[in-house]
Amino acid sequence: MAENRRGLGRGLSALLGEAEEIAHASDPAAGVRDIPIELIHRNAAQPRQTFDEAELAELEASIRDKGVLQPILVRPSPSRDGEFEIVAGERRWRAAQRAGLAAIPALVRTLGDLEAFEIAIIENIQRADLNSIEEARAYASLMGQLGVTQEEAAKRLGKSRSHVANTMRLLQLPPGVQDHLIAKRLTAGHARALLTAENAEALADKIVAEGLSVRDTEALTREKAVAPKKTSGPRRSKDADTASLEVDLEDALGMSVDITDRGGAGAVTIKYANLEQLDEICRRLMRR
Repeated sequence: MAENRRGLGRGLSALLGEAEEIAHASDPAAGVRDIPIELIHRNAAQPRQTFDEAELAELEASIRDKGVLQPILVRPSPSRDGEFEIVAGERRWRAAQRAGLAAIPALVRTLGDLEAFEIAIIENIQRADLNSIEEARAYASLMGQLGVTQEEAAKRLGKSRSHVANTMRLLQLPPGVQDHLIAKRLTAGHARALLTAENAEALADKIVAEGLSVRDTEALTREKAVAPKKTSGPRRSKDADTASLEVDLEDALGMSVDITDRGGAGAVTIKYANLEQLDEICRRLMRR
C-alpha cells in the first residue's frame, strides 16, 4: 500500500524530514534554500483557492516576529525559466509577502504535474485547509486526471471511500448553497442536510440568517419534505426499502440517486454535477 501511494500520504512534514539529505544531493536544483519572493509563483491548479483574511493576518504577524519556521515546497517552474512554482505552502508565501520578506525558505523538489497536484491535495487535506467545496472539487479533479475511482482516490489520500463520496455529493448543491459553504457561513453538516431539499438555496439563506444548528437544519428539511405539495396526480410516497436503497447507492456513487418503482418496474436516475462524475458512472457501468 505504501509503495503504491509513493509515500505521498506522509505529507509535507515527512518531505521536510528529508531536507538535509536532499540538500547534499547531486541535483543542484534540489534542497532547502532561501528563494527570492518574486521568483516564486502560485500553481493555478492547486485545490485551495480561498484564504481567510484573519488567518493570513495572524500568520503575517507571526512571520514578522519569528520568521518562516517551516519551508514551503516548490518545484522548478514548468513554464518560467529560473522560477519556481508552489506545491504546498501558498499561505506562508502570501503572508511572507505581506510581512515584507525579500526571500522565503523553500524545499525544492523535481515533480511532475500529477505528482505535484496530488501532494498539494494531500497537504491541504491533512492540514484541514480546504473548505468542503474545494475538497470536493479536488477529489473530482484528482479522479479525472488520474483516471481512478472514488475508492482508489480514497486509498491514495488516506480517506475512507464514504468520506470521499459524501464530500463529492456537495457538488450537487445549488451555487448559492456552495457559496455559503465556501464562505464558511454553513458547515458540511448543514450542507448534507440540504442535499435532498427542493428549495435548498432558500433554506440555506434562512439557516444563515437565523444561525440555525445542523440539528435544526435537519428538522427543517424534514418538515419541508413532508409538507403537502400541489401535484397533477396522486403523490406516491416511497417505501422504506426503496428510500434505503437510494441512500446506499448515493453513498457508493457520491451522487444523487432517485428510484421510481411501480410494481417491480421503474427507473433509476443518477444526477451528476460535472464531467468527472459522468466519467465515473461510465467507468463503473463498463467495467468487466
